[in-house]
Amino acid sequence: MKKLEKKHPLAIRWFHWINFPLLALMIWSGAMIYWANAVYRVGVGKHQLLPMNFAQPTWNELHLSYRLAEGMALHFFVMWFFAINGLLYVAYTLFSGEWRLLVPNRASFRHALLTVLHDQHLRREPPPPQKFNGAQQFAYTGIVLMGFGSLVTGLAIYKPVQFAWLDALLGGYPMARFFHFWITIGYLLFFLVHVAQVARAGWNNFRSMVIGYELHDAPPSEVTGD
Repeated sequence: MKKLEKKHPLAIRWFHWINFPLLALMIWSGAMIYWANAVYRVGVGKHQLLPMNFAQPTWNELHLSYRLAEGMALHFFVMWFFAINGLLYVAYTLFSGEWRLLVPNRASFRHALLTVLHDQHLRREPPPPQKFNGAQQFAYTGIVLMGFGSLVTGLAIYKPVQFAWLDALLGGYPMARFFHFWITIGYLLFFLVHVAQVARAGWNNFRSMVIGYELHDAPPSEVTGD
């Protein structure tokens, strides 16, 4: 016999699903801006391992060419909603006490290691059950810190004169842009891993982020009525 068990509060689900389209728009509009000065790459010396400065036909196929003004307008508009949603999320976790489940503690590293070993079928026994495993605690806390980093570096790029002290703190305008770009790449990598993990966990896990409940086997005592 199955029963529904509450997992995610309504506020957490709202913040999660509102953030998804906002971050997608931020990345898309950011790509329009990056087109105008696509300078980064992954490589060693003259050898390029991963291109970040595509040829013009590729930008055309992605419909990102010659949209700098549009990208800047959209980016700086959505930025405020992204920032407000993130700040409200952090405030909610602090005041509700949810942060205790999300922020890594002394046992998180070991729990994360056991989780990875179990996921890779290198360890038969699953780690002790908890709402967020150690790997998730590190990942979700990291995303919050990345969001803060995006806002700080974004402000330094957006208003380099007004926030000259922030630019200087980050090592100058080029370094602020460098950090901002690679944080964005970090979002994309997190998204790919996150989607893969959700698909691996199955519909029950996804449903919990939609309706807030997971379906579990009822204890024998509840089934028999004892």
